[in-house]
Amino acid sequence: MTVSSQLRTLPTAPEPRAAADDLPAPAGAGDVPGGPAAPWPGSPELLKAVFRRHAAGVAVVTAYGDGRPVGFTATSVNSVAAEPPLISFGAGTGSSSWPVLAEAEYIGVHILGEHQGELAATFARGGADRFAPPTRWHHGPEDVPVLDGVLAWLVCRVRAKIPAGDHRIVIAEAVAGDPAGAGRPLLYHRGRFNALRD
Repeated sequence: MTVSSQLRTLPTAPEPRAAADDLPAPAGAGDVPGGPAAPWPGSPELLKAVFRRHAAGVAVVTAYGDGRPVGFTATSVNSVAAEPPLISFGAGTGSSSWPVLAEAEYIGVHILGEHQGELAATFARGGADRFAPPTRWHHGPEDVPVLDGVLAWLVCRVRAKIPAGDHRIVIAEAVAGDPAGAGRPLLYHRGRFNALRD
């Protein structure tokens, strides 16, 4: 059998297992001498540890209600279907944005660029006036707050809110948007905002 010289050699030993990015391993979890790692039991800690290793795109979800704009940073935005054009995202029912979002008929979804780490942090920070300067925004279709300078945005009509633990999975249909912003996407990985590497 011939092996291409362009293939990289894989390490023969596994990388040392990190303690899940500073989370203590649950009792009974860890490496078994001479064998594979013992699985962690299902728990919030396990979920957090696994998804800290998952790189995700960063979006800001916005809505308008009670005479004010609201918004939050989300890494759970997904394309669900092309026909009709549906998206989904998770929203915490304990968040400051939820009372407005729960009643909103339309929402905005903004895909952030790598130059917008500070904007992402602002919309992730509790107690912040997220729409005060230096945040730049305007009222878009259906009076939804639209952030300026993003890679792409959608205004969507909410179709469903599905209970999921302390969150709701929101399903919404795109009714307007702009995919033509310049730049590269912002990513979230291991608890930090990062740029895409080639």
